[in-house]
Amino acid sequence: MQKERNDTQYKKMTEGSVNRIILSLGIPATISMLVTNLYNIADTYFVSQIGLSASGAVGIVFGFMSVLQAIGFMFGQGAGSNIARSLGEKDEEAAGEYATISFMVAFVLSIVIGGICLAFLNPFLRLLGSTETILPYAATYVKFIIAASPFTVCGFVMNNILRFEGKANYAMAGLVSGALLNMIGDPILIFYFDLGIYGAGLSTAFSQIVSFFILLSFFVRGKTSVKLRFTHIKPDLNKFKDIVTIGFPSMSRQGLQSISTMLLNNYAAVYGDAAVAAMSIVSRIVFLVFAVGLGVGQGYQPVSGFNYGAKKYSRVRQAFRFTLILSEGILGTCAVICFFAAPYAVSIFRKDPEVLDIGILALRLQCVSMLFQLLGVVSNMTFQSTGKAFLAFVSSLFRNGLFFIPTIIIGTHFFGILGIQSAQAISDILTFATMLPLITYYFRNLPVEG
Repeated sequence: MQKERNDTQYKKMTEGSVNRIILSLGIPATISMLVTNLYNIADTYFVSQIGLSASGAVGIVFGFMSVLQAIGFMFGQGAGSNIARSLGEKDEEAAGEYATISFMVAFVLSIVIGGICLAFLNPFLRLLGSTETILPYAATYVKFIIAASPFTVCGFVMNNILRFEGKANYAMAGLVSGALLNMIGDPILIFYFDLGIYGAGLSTAFSQIVSFFILLSFFVRGKTSVKLRFTHIKPDLNKFKDIVTIGFPSMSRQGLQSISTMLLNNYAAVYGDAAVAAMSIVSRIVFLVFAVGLGVGQGYQPVSGFNYGAKKYSRVRQAFRFTLILSEGILGTCAVICFFAAPYAVSIFRKDPEVLDIGILALRLQCVSMLFQLLGVVSNMTFQSTGKAFLAFVSSLFRNGLFFIPTIIIGTHFFGILGIQSAQAISDILTFATMLPLITYYFRNLPVEG
């Protein structure tokens, strides 16, 4: 029975309509991204009602959450890419070993990192950009995030494995359940039980743990092609190397996201808590809008990996074109709406005049540059899902590293707060200009079957 289901899945991924498969996988991924980001925004919204410093604390801790996401995505996408290609080659045993190794290593590593962060909590939060007034709120909030970090990280791992296997509906069920639980828990714990920032942290931690067990249940109940088994835990350095080599671009991309968030918070802190809160709010809004385009790209990754493993390269080309065109159309529409609705969007969170002045311009600049983001994202997904580790690593350095870091340092030096507001937009445009020749080179050298 299991073999029959696996054969059906293989035939669907390698012979079915590419456009239809991407949509069937991309829609659940988009819903997952939107709901997950809505619950991040719910945290920002409800905590912002406590006060300005509490609102800034969410932005500070977001940098640590990016670190957790970086670990989860490194092992999840590193295993997922290898799993998709293994399933494309009909090697289900290898796929199960990749899944189990990535899960166990991520669980242990997240415990170690959480312990180190707790041991040096205040210096760590200052490194993330916390001011002295924000620090007490950030310290309270982050302790709950650290406590739940093994479940959060392994939730990211399982989510990526499910997506690469082509089971996006299961991935959506796990993430959406946790997100909705947090959106309900926040107002109850923060206001009804009057727990303030404690309530926000408790709600987030509990929702992550529930999401973890829902995702794990799909593996335990045999709903997946790959299996998480203790028998798969073996000292296989080659498979561990495969996971880390392909997953490291995700780690570097997410790690640079954390560094860029730290830099942004530190430079914004010079201009006060209002600047930190404004840029935190803008980051959440932009990522919510961008999640629509990113969700379609997540539907593309398993199609790309499966068909590359099955040596059906024309389907990889077709999938890339469809994903890029559809994502650009959706994201462009959302960006235009967000540009004109910027004053309303920022004021939902804070109505302080200074927060509005800083946030509205920053949001509009990023709406303009949003159209340039997708080529870099979909190209990086292509390199990673097809096992091109070097191209994936190099392209992961651009947006939040090689371009953003010098842009915010130089821009702030010469233009003050405007340098902070425009840094991400300039970085997006530079990334587009650099990524275009790389993806052109990749497809010119992609084999033609037959």
